[in-house]
This record gives sequence, C-alpha cells and structure tokens, in this order.
Amino acid sequence: MAKTFVVTLVKSPIGCTQSQRRTIEALGLKKRHHSVTLADNPANRGQVMKIQHLVDVQVQR
Repeated sequence: MAKTFVVTLVKSPIGCTQSQRRTIEALGLKKRHHSVTLADNPANRGQVMKIQHLVDVQVQR
C-alpha cells in the first residue's frame, strides 16, 4: 500500500504569487476547506512545500 497524504486548503490564495496560485490549482484544490488525497512522492512534496503556509497536511498510511 502506497503512502498518501491529505492536503486541505485553509487560507485563501488572495495576495499570493501567480506561481503559488498555479500550484494550488495543479494540486486540485478548488476552494477553502477543500481536501485532496495525494500520493507521497517528491513532486507532490515539493508542491506542498511551496504553499505550506496555505495548507494543512495530514499523513495517511
């Protein structure tokens, strides 16, 4: 079973850079309090680190 994590957008992207907004969109996050389940791999980890001040991350096994 692959490791996954749940990412929830908790802060609004208003005032963020265009790059951060595109990262939020690429992860599939639509609105505040929307959650997505992502595979635990280096690409997804890098994206989450870029917007870590806007999201809440919970690890699932």
